[in-house]
Amino acid sequence: MAQLTAQPSQNLDISSLDANLSSQSPQKILATALSQFDNIAISFSGAEDVVLIDMAHKINQDIKVFSLDTGRLHAETYQFIERVRKHYGITIDVMYPDATQLENLVSAKGLFSFYEDGHQECCGIRKVAPLRRKLSTLDAWITGQRKDQSPTRANVPVVQIDKAFSNDDRTLIKFNPLANWTSADVWMYIRSYEVPYNPLHERGFISIGCEPCTRPTLPQQHEREGRWWWEDATKKECGLHAPTQDD
Repeated sequence: MAQLTAQPSQNLDISSLDANLSSQSPQKILATALSQFDNIAISFSGAEDVVLIDMAHKINQDIKVFSLDTGRLHAETYQFIERVRKHYGITIDVMYPDATQLENLVSAKGLFSFYEDGHQECCGIRKVAPLRRKLSTLDAWITGQRKDQSPTRANVPVVQIDKAFSNDDRTLIKFNPLANWTSADVWMYIRSYEVPYNPLHERGFISIGCEPCTRPTLPQQHEREGRWWWEDATKKECGLHAPTQDD
């Protein structure tokens, strides 16, 4: 496929592309994404994302990967990021929150305001703002979202226009190659190809975010129940991915 220009949405029918790719394998979706866009990166934090890194690295070793350091990740997560960097011999562009915004929040509301005010303000500073800075430099990005992860992701398409991070001057394209996979599919791939994973998974953590907003889940609990457990299930998003029920 031909490379696209800096404004890809003008040359690409996203609905048709999604329809064509929706029944394809994650590897085929990744190959299409990497062939269509030079300025594209994989967002990395969890098990799904490292599966995507492994798949993409087999297609093109010169892949771009970024991660968000909120300042509140578990020690095991920092070690995991470093292990992935060395395992694949890649550069991981780590994005950090704005120090002044963070200082103002902590000074005004303390370190645990999310228990009273909800997690959106804290996540907005620690995660969404750094992500927005990174995405402003890209034409497209690749995520590990799956439809079965939560009610807010039930309609996640394979490829979409990212309305949350697009603006009047630029349209950002978002690929979700694992949209139709289950957690079992992800872990089958990890075991089959000996892909690195966060050791917190061995301690009951399924969906891993910040500390203390992530905790292990019990048997038969949904994986997202370990995230912001004091909030309703329909609110378990931090703003990195806009809900897609009405898309």
